[in-house]
Amino acid sequence: MAVSGVVALVLAVAALAIPVPYVVESPGPAINTIGKVDNQPVISVAGHDSFPANTGSLDLTTVHLTGGLPGSQVNLFEVLAAWLNPSDSIYPEELIYAPGVSQQAVNSENTAAMTGSQENATAAALTALNIGYKTVLAVASVPADGASAGILKPDDVLVSIGGKPASALTTIQGVLAAGQGAPVTVDVLRGGAAKSVTVTPRKGTDGKYLLGIALQNKYTFPFDVKISLSNIGGPSAGMMFALGIMDTLTPGELTGGRHFAGTGTIDNTGNVGAIGGIAQKMVGARNSGADYFLAPAANCTDVVGHVPNGLQVIKVATLKEAYDAVSAIGSGKDGSSLPTCK
Repeated sequence: MAVSGVVALVLAVAALAIPVPYVVESPGPAINTIGKVDNQPVISVAGHDSFPANTGSLDLTTVHLTGGLPGSQVNLFEVLAAWLNPSDSIYPEELIYAPGVSQQAVNSENTAAMTGSQENATAAALTALNIGYKTVLAVASVPADGASAGILKPDDVLVSIGGKPASALTTIQGVLAAGQGAPVTVDVLRGGAAKSVTVTPRKGTDGKYLLGIALQNKYTFPFDVKISLSNIGGPSAGMMFALGIMDTLTPGELTGGRHFAGTGTIDNTGNVGAIGGIAQKMVGARNSGADYFLAPAANCTDVVGHVPNGLQVIKVATLKEAYDAVSAIGSGKDGSSLPTCK
């Protein structure tokens, strides 16, 4: 019986150590976008007047993911521990990662998303401050099985489509819809040289005609805005970067010395979008000392019931709303009437 008991115990311990197909989401660090990391400013400006903040915080918030990838798997004991921790969430790995995806592919995607987020944040901040810049639509990628495979190439700058300037996605969609799948002429700049190609659009699953490309905005800013931050990926810090850039480019202390944190994607017009892991991000914000948290309006259903004690959540849908909220509280006004998630 003693031997059987020992064997059973060993087998139980071994079972707990076997990797299981889950991902654990836990609070990550919060980083002050108007502060310094490794003695270097997170945001720095060259070629324009800047006013680095001396007090206050505008923290971006993060989530730490464990499991779901080769070399980063969790066992049953770790999943049980996460289940008992109210700050953690557990998901089947297929809800987080595509089957067979590698750590390198995930890192590459997150890095690209972070770079795009920083550029959109700069564009949104300059738009809000009425500072002009130039932007064009360019090809980000061309799927091998798409309509433009072998015709358009990454980094092609779109000049016109069907004879109309390709300055906005809505213009492209309108031309393709009007053509009903007919071949269309696309004029691009490739390596600085003009080139004209013909693409036959294909109907997507939503019934719309598509060129079969992913697009990106490419910006030319009138001065350099540098964001120095490593080991963090994804697009969810966009709004906080934009607020940090606005604070850096304007005199005075936007925060009034108060501690803010937040999350949310941003586009170049200042629209704030939903993100994942907001429950963990609020915990990380509070752990870092934040008193106020800027949450995307689109995430309100995920916010309710998960707000840590002592943290005031402010609901925002645009960069202007976020800036006005921080400015009001930073100037000493009562922020209790600001919109929140209910």
